[in-house]
Amino acid sequence: MPKLKSHSGTKKRVKITKNGKVLHGHAMSNHFLQKKSAARKRRFAIPTVMTGRRAKNMKLRLGAK
Repeated sequence: MPKLKSHSGTKKRVKITKNGKVLHGHAMSNHFLQKKSAARKRRFAIPTVMTGRRAKNMKLRLGAK
C-alpha cells in the first residue's frame, strides 16, 4: 500500500508538539482590530491546544499517530 500524503492546508495551520498535542492559531485576529482591546489582541498571538475528536482528526490529516 502506498504512503498517504499529508494535507497541505492542515500543515500550514496546525503544529503537533513533541508530546502529541495539537496547537492552532486563533480566529478573529486579522482585521477590525481597532475595536478590540490590547489584552485581547495579545491573547490572539498565543497558540491554543486543540482537544477532543477535532484534534484526532487533525493528526490523521497530517499522518501522525
